Amino acid sequence: MNPDKLAHMANQIARFFESQPGDQAQAVADHINANWAPAMRDTFLAHHAGQDLHPLVSAALPEIRGKG
Repeated sequence: MNPDKLAHMANQIARFFESQPGDQAQAVADHINANWAPAMRDTFLAHHAGQDLHPLVSAALPEIRGKG
């Protein structure tokens, strides 16, 4: 999948969770880990540098799992 599209999707997820109570960055990471295929997560993690990411996405990066 296109890394720009993945960044856009991650930013949309963050915009949703920024209005929710609790640890919003963890909620973003949990959502991505639960709903994105491992290949999508790997592509996103490999190409996120230089992307215009929502601050919650940036904060969630350490918790987003790759496939290995």
